[in-house]
Amino acid sequence: MLFNTILEIFNLLICFILVMIFVAFFILSERKVLGYIQIRKGPNKVGLSGLFQSFADLIKLVIKFKIYNTQLRGLISTYSVYLLIILSFCYCGLYSLWLSHNSSNYSLLLFLVITSLTGYSLLGAGWGSYNKYSLYGSLRASFGSVTFEACLMGLSLIVGVFYYSYNLSLFNSYLSPFWLCPLLYGLWLVSILCETNRTPFDYAESESDLVSGFNTEYCNVYFTCLFACEYLIIYIMSWVSAILFFNAYLNIFIIILNFFFLVWIRGTLPRVRYDHFINFMWKYNLIFLVLFILCLF
Repeated sequence: MLFNTILEIFNLLICFILVMIFVAFFILSERKVLGYIQIRKGPNKVGLSGLFQSFADLIKLVIKFKIYNTQLRGLISTYSVYLLIILSFCYCGLYSLWLSHNSSNYSLLLFLVITSLTGYSLLGAGWGSYNKYSLYGSLRASFGSVTFEACLMGLSLIVGVFYYSYNLSLFNSYLSPFWLCPLLYGLWLVSILCETNRTPFDYAESESDLVSGFNTEYCNVYFTCLFACEYLIIYIMSWVSAILFFNAYLNIFIIILNFFFLVWIRGTLPRVRYDHFINFMWKYNLIFLVLFILCLF
């Protein structure tokens, strides 16, 4: 029993480290692709063609120093960062269990619970920045996260009807029937764009002309944790999209395709007005999922 526990903790740490290394190269590839979209060169100085630019940025951020409790609202801002790190470990725990085919029968519901807690972290980080624009951005992001959770709950019910289970490992064994409904996948992509704070639904950072967003007053390790965990959630959402909507043999290809889609959307589309997005999600997306569930029953 003790040996199995130690082995699971070791697998969790290995998955977290590998995902974070992947995140570093994803940030580099995103900057490269955005550079070519905007007809300019991306990072190309550090290492071979800028290969180590992400690691150089990490070192630069870590060695910075700032006196806290002067512009931050004390412990709430710090605990919000810790909460996001813990949630990232929980995401990696689900991912490691899926890789080892040891997911529980309620792993998709656990994923829903972890996702619902992410909004509290963003809300606390925005409130702790002691800046009204950061607070506005975090409030919008939190309500957008609630919207995503409503759509995710509808999709979870559909998955339970098809598979008679919420086990993520079970989805790895069969061909998903959801590829027959491209509209469902399109609505899911719109939802994860909101959950991951990506353009055109990056409302947590929508005052970028005034402040940086919900993480305005953060620097060094705290900013690095917020930034890296945000990209880790992008990877997790891409992975969940792959196992819910496609066959297990296409997981890697679909994850890379989702990454390219997120980068391409950021480089091409403007930000959508917040009220238009909320109206679309609650009036059309959620109603479509409810009607889909009623058709199944």
